[in-house]
Amino acid sequence: MSMYKIISVTNRGICDDFFVQLKKISDEGIPVILREKDLPEDEYEAMAKKVMEFCPDVILHTYISSAKKMGCKRIHLPMHILKTADLSDFKTVGVSVHSIEEAVEAQKLGATYITAGHIFKTDCKKGVAPRGLSFLKAVCECVDIPVMAIGGISPENAAETINMGAAGVCVMSGLMRCDDIKKYLDSFKAGYINDKEKKS
Repeated sequence: MSMYKIISVTNRGICDDFFVQLKKISDEGIPVILREKDLPEDEYEAMAKKVMEFCPDVILHTYISSAKKMGCKRIHLPMHILKTADLSDFKTVGVSVHSIEEAVEAQKLGATYITAGHIFKTDCKKGVAPRGLSFLKAVCECVDIPVMAIGGISPENAAETINMGAAGVCVMSGLMRCDDIKKYLDSFKAGYINDKEKKS
């Protein structure tokens, strides 16, 4: 039984030892989007260099020139940057979308995957209503590239997003805060298997 994809999205402000946590996540084979977008580019680049030493699947965020300088072939961009970006050096291009129109445009502009959200209530977007599963389903149906659900994803609800057509999920708080990464990932697998058994 194949498992859906899980991507870790970073937030150094909510974990005890950022680099140790990323190393544990990476050691479990989970790709990491280094999303510390409050950092100025020089500080972000210094952090990225350090992370790239132990995290082979890191996806850099926002700063295209830094990614090119460091030879990283994976980038995740907000929509407004994608519109004018030179993507020629990148093999993987992720884009954050918040509407069906953005999803369609992102694919046309060269995105290789998109993150769609936020799907469920999340502390990261306090007071902002989630877009929900129907939004996710509509996005999945309008593009041919993989769609990753983001926002409030947990082992308990992840399977619901896969049922809407998502290729996988992005997780921030759960992976940034948990002590036992393998046990936490196993809980996603258990939720997936339980969902499949209910349907069979």
